[in-house]
Amino acid sequence: MVGSNMQEKFPMTAEGYARLDEELRHLKNTARPEVIKAIAEAREHGDLSENAEYHAARERQSFIEGRVAELEDKISRAQVIDPAKLTGDTVKFGATVTVVDEDTDEETTYQIVGESEADVKQGRIAITSPIARALVGKSVGDSVEVATPRGAKAYEILKVAFV
Repeated sequence: MVGSNMQEKFPMTAEGYARLDEELRHLKNTARPEVIKAIAEAREHGDLSENAEYHAARERQSFIEGRVAELEDKISRAQVIDPAKLTGDTVKFGATVTVVDEDTDEETTYQIVGESEADVKQGRIAITSPIARALVGKSVGDSVEVATPRGAKAYEILKVAFV
């Protein structure tokens, strides 16, 4: 059923929620008025059919309106979870997990976050990613195997924190 998925809640950290909210405010309060002004100025230049400024501004307006709708939807369905209020030694949403690659002894730290706030370069991985799915429910000392494009990788969980 398509209708039942429309109101599905998505987990998100408070930090991720704040970033989306800030982007939405910027689009509504700054970008939207700027593009409306650009369209009005382009209209003053006459023939709209050959007016590249007008078409570029309308394209930008379309992008802004689409992004505003997307952000409003994400924000309305966000289930904000503050990792600092969580405790325990089991990996779950919001956890910051330090793992060691059992082949290379390389340590890596990840925070498990919502899909819209994932950024691997910043160490934030989506709850739906293969490594996060393998880690959830496990504890310090557990080993997990993760299927990667380059083959299976084995990790041992060294630390679980909620910050």
